[in-house]
Amino acid sequence: MAQRLTLNICHLYPDLMDTYGDRGNIIAITQRCKWRGINTTFTPISLEEKLNPAKFDIYFFGGGQDIQQEIVGRDLQKKARDLKRSVENGSVILSICGGYQLLQNYFKTLDGKMIKGIGLFDAHTIGSHTRMIQNLLIDINPELKTEIKSIYPPQPTLHNLIGFENHSGKTYLGSNLKPLGTVIKGAGNNGEDGTEGAVYKNAFGCYLHGSLLPKNPHFADFLISKALERRYGKVNLKPLDDSIECEAHKQALKRTQSRS
Repeated sequence: MAQRLTLNICHLYPDLMDTYGDRGNIIAITQRCKWRGINTTFTPISLEEKLNPAKFDIYFFGGGQDIQQEIVGRDLQKKARDLKRSVENGSVILSICGGYQLLQNYFKTLDGKMIKGIGLFDAHTIGSHTRMIQNLLIDINPELKTEIKSIYPPQPTLHNLIGFENHSGKTYLGSNLKPLGTVIKGAGNNGEDGTEGAVYKNAFGCYLHGSLLPKNPHFADFLISKALERRYGKVNLKPLDDSIECEAHKQALKRTQSRS
């Protein structure tokens, strides 16, 4: 009898860091696993709750306002060691906007407040007067693109990521930190250097709301595969009929490219 796979999902601070409805990313992961007969468990973890680094295969960390980030940032320091240990042992993190910023060294708000991060990403964010709000299209960095193609059947439109950004913080990466990709349309990390997001091991940070994963099924499957690999080794995912997801990607791409 074939081994029944289980993916253990943790949603970090869903009561405080879910301003933009990015919970859809968890729904996408759970449903794609269900279609393949992969079990999933779901655990929300918030303030004053302990994190077991051995338990979770994949974490999701969404966005929030500055005041929520201050509250979460203080609590996250208590979880920093265990969260970093989890990443070093192969767990996946998808962090978006505010969650992405709190995994950096620090976030300096527009009014000068310093919100300490946990330094998982060697990066920092500075608040600005510029609101970067628009569709965001990026070309995935070449190393990741090669990995994704080995997991997800190559399709002509699925070599990039499409989403929607809404942030005023400008993120700057350390010299040795790789971006998730390069900007084709939009601002990305800071609107200056053409980078978007960050990658450290299986931890990914970005400004791609949307939700990101429902219309980027290639990236969803990549994250699922990497998360399963931690516990089971290399797993070949059963192909799915992604005609609807690919059409959503295509239409979002078309709208983005048609705007100046």
